[in-house]
Amino acid sequence: MKNSISHLNNAYEMCRKETQKWAKTFYLGTLLLPYQKRRAIWAIYVWCRRTDELMDSEEALNKSQVELSDNLDKWEENTRNVFGGQIKTDLDAVLADTIENFPQSITPYLDMIEGQRMDLNKFRYKTFEELKLYCYRVAGTVGLMTQNVMGLDTAYTSAPWSEKPDTSEAAVALGIANQLTNILRDVGEDRQRGRIYLPLDEILKFGYSEEELLRGEINTQWKRLMAFQLNRARTWFQLSEDGIKWLSEDARWPVWTSLRLYRGILDAIEQLDYDVFNNRAYVKNSIKAIELPISFLISRVK
Repeated sequence: MKNSISHLNNAYEMCRKETQKWAKTFYLGTLLLPYQKRRAIWAIYVWCRRTDELMDSEEALNKSQVELSDNLDKWEENTRNVFGGQIKTDLDAVLADTIENFPQSITPYLDMIEGQRMDLNKFRYKTFEELKLYCYRVAGTVGLMTQNVMGLDTAYTSAPWSEKPDTSEAAVALGIANQLTNILRDVGEDRQRGRIYLPLDEILKFGYSEEELLRGEINTQWKRLMAFQLNRARTWFQLSEDGIKWLSEDARWPVWTSLRLYRGILDAIEQLDYDVFNNRAYVKNSIKAIELPISFLISRVK
């Protein structure tokens, strides 16, 4: 496949447009990154979206379990080929270019595909421990994919005696926090697919039931259950915050912005009085405008 500079630029532009269309809050954060870093993040985002679409798209809904499994196998093979230097498509090209510019392991990419395989036959999660594994695979992995793109502050790495800080735990925590937020925002959509991601033992603990959730029933028990889930998601966001101080200076503002804006979805769910069955929670543009300078100021403090 021809990979001229202009052809590669066109492929990155495709990734930019797709990120802007499908991940508006996330996209805003990427615009604060330097040019080469933001393009790499767009490429990774589109690869992740393509992976998700194998199981969660209109086309996927019409496929058999065998077909879905075969598609995941082919996608895994193609991903291994890209990491091995074999390029077939525009997306392959930008991903390969990203890997060349920001060397990284294939492991989180394969782990994400495993997360999609969980959706083949797992429609309920008995405990949070089960759900946490799923959240790591489908979202915590994104933190690992992007941490080398973000880079580390040279203040921690320039001296010969410097010990390189490990940001992996915080990166994974941010991904898990984002996925928990997605789950809480999308309860209504997921139930229409017969999926319940909230841990079953916690649903019962709060006196609610699967049947009530599938009916979209909002009562005191539901609100208490959701308040508990939102608090957990916020805890995972807090766990991720400590790792931001290690990041390169040009990445701290974008990451803080993305974190604070995505965490704002939890506030939006509360403002809806936990009615995620009939509404989609989102962060208003007025809030985004306020968060940008706040995130900038926070990013200047180590």
